[in-house]
Amino acid sequence: MKKVLLLLMFLTTIVFAKHIHKEKHYQDIYCNKVGGETEVRLMDRTRVDCLTATRAIEVDFAPKWAECIGQALHYGLMTNRKPACLLIIEDPNRDRKYLRRLEYLADRYCIEVYTINPE
Repeated sequence: MKKVLLLLMFLTTIVFAKHIHKEKHYQDIYCNKVGGETEVRLMDRTRVDCLTATRAIEVDFAPKWAECIGQALHYGLMTNRKPACLLIIEDPNRDRKYLRRLEYLADRYCIEVYTINPE
């Protein structure tokens, strides 16, 4: 039992260690740059990653591109602002396919797309 618990703890560490920075790091940098407010709580108890005067921005790592779309649409509707996705691109070769998928649907559903990388 102890070996299984240790293995699970080790695997969890690996999963969370795969990113260069945490999502919050990119969220804070970008939101500060555009003059927005981070972690704005809505009446349904969800939180917008970055809320500006005109945009409700969801921040996600590239492999979570589909989640970004759903949350951005929800936050845009709840705040009466333009939905937007900020996709974190840590590995351009790997993440290019996720960005293309996001851009294709974003164009169809009027979601603005931005990117940020570790530099």
